Amino acid sequence: MLIGKKTVMIQARTDSSRLPNKVLKTIEDKPLLWHVINRVKQIKNVDQIILITTKREIDKKLIGIANESKILSFQGDTLDVLNRHYQCALKFNADPIIRITSDCPLIDPLLVQEILEFFLSNDYDYVSNTIIPTYPDGLDTEIFSFMSLKQAANQAKLKSEREHVTSYIKNNSEKFKLYNYRSVQDYSKFRWTVDEKYDLDFVRQIYFEMRPKKIFSMDDILKIISKNPEIQKINSNIMRNEGYLKSLKENGEFFKI
Repeated sequence: MLIGKKTVMIQARTDSSRLPNKVLKTIEDKPLLWHVINRVKQIKNVDQIILITTKREIDKKLIGIANESKILSFQGDTLDVLNRHYQCALKFNADPIIRITSDCPLIDPLLVQEILEFFLSNDYDYVSNTIIPTYPDGLDTEIFSFMSLKQAANQAKLKSEREHVTSYIKNNSEKFKLYNYRSVQDYSKFRWTVDEKYDLDFVRQIYFEMRPKKIFSMDDILKIISKNPEIQKINSNIMRNEGYLKSLKENGEFFKI
């Protein structure tokens, strides 16, 4: 039974090997992170929004954006991202946790709200549209209970499970009740996240096409792409979940399905 505050946690950091300072790159004269926060603010039935980052000096700029956006912030472990989320949840009485990453400036608040309502109406430990992807990469939404996060934080041993918050939960379906939230139509071929320069070019083009609107839905973006299919080719050659797969390889671990 949920006893805490419905909490969106936006995971962010400044450094990125493929596109350094990507969360500070501008889209329509605003930092990428600002757009993520602005979109998340449109989700109804949420009690608090928290930017969750590290204690490093280089990430203090992110705290500044959070303050300007009038949302909460939390600084925790740099490498143990799982513990960072757990300590944040403890401090702010978060339950359930809606996890959004800061590389998703096209996150659809209507979709997040839809998945949240499903989670609240059913008895699952973890609900996500990422277990078997059917939504565009960049609309990733994960919702889980505080108790699931606590169990993962106490039991996860693999380096990849400490670096990637929900890996332990997804890798242990016998311990947790999981649900994969599917789209009626499979849109998983689309890439709307930002990890590399071409991703940023794509997102900037979408925002340009949507002027002056800053908030628009997945359906709006699909309409743009259907009218101009060339747009989606900007970043179509980049693999989904490339960062996670790279982490597993570097740590000598095997990818679990």
